[in-house]
Amino acid sequence: MPYSPPSRMPLGPRRRTLLASAAGVALLTGCSAGSEDSDGTRGGGPSAADRARARAARDSGRLVERYDAVLAAHPGLAERLTPLRAEVVRHREAFGEPAATASATAATTASPTTSPSPSASAPVPVPGDEKAALADLATAERTLADERAKALLDVPGELARLLASVAAAGAVHAYLLTETGK
Repeated sequence: MPYSPPSRMPLGPRRRTLLASAAGVALLTGCSAGSEDSDGTRGGGPSAADRARARAARDSGRLVERYDAVLAAHPGLAERLTPLRAEVVRHREAFGEPAATASATAATTASPTTSPSPSASAPVPVPGDEKAALADLATAERTLADERAKALLDVPGELARLLASVAAAGAVHAYLLTETGK
């Protein structure tokens, strides 16, 4: 039996196409937040993105302090930890670390085992065993990576991409810190 097309051909787009297009337009235009400025600020305060960026820089700074404490307690781990610590310093700089903190970081980068970070309010406790110290650092990296992954939902595009990248790097650091063959 030969194929005969339906007697009534739809004219124009299908209902599904229209619904999908309407949903796409709604997602692209977004919702207005009333009195909120275009950069996400209310009443002249810092935007949510600025607060998230500052928090990420502080968190990276605390992680650098942890690396410094482990390096001071276990100088034999310097070859393994120095490249990872340098990456965390770069992450902090990527989040817009102030210049004064950057120069202090440069001083501690030159000799991480002799001078702790000047922003440390209390010494970071370090386990006496190297394996336990590495596991502690890995836990800190993993926890921070998880927090940054959750924060992705609350920040705009470019900062979200940066947080995602740094979170992925933190997860890799955690893996490298727990690798026994390295």
